[in-house]
Amino acid sequence: MRRVEHIMGFPISLLIEDDEDGVTTAEATEPAFDWLREVDARFSPFRADSEVSRLDRGELAPHEVSADLAEVLDLCEEYRVATGGAFDVRLPGRGLDPCAMVKGWAVQRAAELLTDLGAKRLCLNAGGDVAATGGPWRVGVRHPERADRLCVVLSLTDGAVATSARYERGDHILDGRTGRPATGLLSLTVVAPSLTEADATATAAFAMGAEGVEWAAARPGCEVFAVDARQRVFRTPGLPVAA
Repeated sequence: MRRVEHIMGFPISLLIEDDEDGVTTAEATEPAFDWLREVDARFSPFRADSEVSRLDRGELAPHEVSADLAEVLDLCEEYRVATGGAFDVRLPGRGLDPCAMVKGWAVQRAAELLTDLGAKRLCLNAGGDVAATGGPWRVGVRHPERADRLCVVLSLTDGAVATSARYERGDHILDGRTGRPATGLLSLTVVAPSLTEADATATAAFAMGAEGVEWAAARPGCEVFAVDARQRVFRTPGLPVAA
């Protein structure tokens, strides 16, 4: 079963390969896509009526936010502290923007919802970041300067892969310590048990620049593949490279 929708500003594609005991239809996956649409409506800083926008304008007190938003903001604070301020969703001169955390968190929750509904082998791809179960799945990591090339192909069984880079949206990741674009790396990919951790770690490490590679590699359960601004390649020994 294949399904693709454009939600949260990027394509989200789902592939489910059932065994002989069951067949998953597009209708059966609707709760997961409903959840992603709900997240977009509630947490987008680009929607004036979203919970995030209302909190940012002071229309909601911190103790009035939903449990979901409170969880996201707690995760944002955890990564802000862990990176010494490089990862920060409250930059001076900008409104509250937790998108760097929301994407991976929401897609991971959608993948878990699908497995709870009975999917045994699935791959959920959200704008290039992947949550998968029941593998092995082969996940290609794009070359940061050649759109038609791959740097590496990973083998993913149960876990997630996320990449932060400059090639799609330019210098869009800011170092919260300086307020300036992070330019020390061309791309950084993290493999982790969940997409919540993989995506947040990749973004946070990229914001830190070259020092972020070692920081991400030291995170429990994380493996890293990175290309710095001088085109040097770094990868951790446990990176699950496909045969």
